[in-house]
Amino acid sequence: MSDPFLTSLMPQLASGPAHTHALGFVYEGVEGDRIRLRTPWREDLVGDPETGVFAGGLVTAMLDHVGGLAVWTKLGRYQPIATLDLRVDYMRPARPRVDLLSEARCYRVTRTIGFVRAWAFEDDPSDPVAASQATYVINSDGGRGAGANLKPRGDVA
Repeated sequence: MSDPFLTSLMPQLASGPAHTHALGFVYEGVEGDRIRLRTPWREDLVGDPETGVFAGGLVTAMLDHVGGLAVWTKLGRYQPIATLDLRVDYMRPARPRVDLLSEARCYRVTRTIGFVRAWAFEDDPSDPVAASQATYVINSDGGRGAGANLKPRGDVA
């Protein structure tokens, strides 16, 4: 990987923000058009202490975040995006006390929308804990900014 975006900025985007740092997300890299994150198992991230399994909310947050990273990977640059729609299908509980991996691929991007599939798993992507389908809105205002299409109001009497 010689692309500075992938080698220097992407790891910062993956685990630098406060919430991703607090959750322990670790950038694992990009292979082709797929990006991968790891979340090391920690007791404070467990949903049910009796099972020792990651909380479902952590899995959702991880899939959402890796999906956004996949959009930036496809674009080849940082550009403001926001999750527009996220569907997560839980297939089975994660294994107790085991790190969780997530992988995502942005399979289509338009001027304003990125379409992503992602999955979370322990060792084998073909045996997922959960899978997601998501869309992300891409800020493509062309420098106009919010309200650029509004006409100025006249004086109100």
